[in-house]
Amino acid sequence: MQGFGATIFGEMSLLAARTGAINLGQGFPDTDGPREVLEAARSAIADGVNQYPPPTGLPVLREAVAAHQQRFYGLSPDPGTEVLVTVGATEAIAAAVLALCEPGDEVVTFEPYYDSYAATIALAGATRRTSVLRFPDFAVDEESLRAAFSSRTRLVLLNTPHNPTGKVFTRAELELICELARQHDAYVVTDEVYEHLTFDGAQHVPVATLPGMAERTITISSGGKTFATTGWKVGWLTGPAELVSACRTVKQFLTYVGSGPFQPAIAVGLGLDDDYFDGFAASLQGKRDLLVRGLRDAGLDVSTPAGTYFVIADAAGLMDKYGVSDAVDLCWQLPERAGVVGVPVSVFHDDAEAARTLVRFAFCKKDDVLHEAVRRLRTLAS
Repeated sequence: MQGFGATIFGEMSLLAARTGAINLGQGFPDTDGPREVLEAARSAIADGVNQYPPPTGLPVLREAVAAHQQRFYGLSPDPGTEVLVTVGATEAIAAAVLALCEPGDEVVTFEPYYDSYAATIALAGATRRTSVLRFPDFAVDEESLRAAFSSRTRLVLLNTPHNPTGKVFTRAELELICELARQHDAYVVTDEVYEHLTFDGAQHVPVATLPGMAERTITISSGGKTFATTGWKVGWLTGPAELVSACRTVKQFLTYVGSGPFQPAIAVGLGLDDDYFDGFAASLQGKRDLLVRGLRDAGLDVSTPAGTYFVIADAAGLMDKYGVSDAVDLCWQLPERAGVVGVPVSVFHDDAEAARTLVRFAFCKKDDVLHEAVRRLRTLAS
């Protein structure tokens, strides 16, 4: 793990706390989730659901995950053998990569990538092979992607909707990824935690629904983003029984179990009416639009995201104005210059130059917080 220090999220959150800046760096909401979900957690605690849950997760949540996959995507995982509850999606990713990869294997992923991907691949002793998604449209570069695959490719690690870019992979892009995975007999681990947070009619397509992919795909999600309960750390993975069993073998030596009283609460959330899922996405779309307008008024070039909590802006103009060399330096100065914290996208890259001027901002905040952040950011253009 040499070369892996403190996560950028922790560093920037500490910077926000120390300076009193508005934290648009780390992707957590500043409002609570739906009342029904919160009340279900309180009831579970009061009812004594406070000891170790089963290693695979409480049956009520495994059944709710299976029902959710059927309801939204027509998938029918067996809750007894094809669903595993994890301590957040991050543990699910770690369990899957460690279960399926050996030293010398190669893992294909896209950059920028969520920072735990690189660390988990390193823990497995595998080699990271990447294809770059480039600002402003972050389209898949077919030539680059094909070059990332080899005879040693064991796994494709995919995130859609994508953090940090806000990209929702198109069906055509996913079909290309799947074609290459099948050609190289590789598994696909797909991180879909933002599955319900898409905008402007963008459609999330689970990889497991594509032809020939259900038998080689592990699908990961969680309740943290969908129900604004990131601190509960309730995630899950679904897939073929033999792959889920392999992940379970690893998972038991990571955390064993966790999040006991929160599991039945997330089960309640997964059963909420469509109005909740549609309304939450619509609310976030409005917040996205507010922040995008503010960033453009501040003189930044912005890529409008089709999903997630995040928007990426090109700060090249501001860097020239203030005489800074890259977005890392700019982000360390932003709290003093504007009272706002963002995250430099280059920390999610192997090819840091591809994102030298890019900054990620989170819009999953109260409207009044976003309005104040926008007011502060606009001072940068004056």
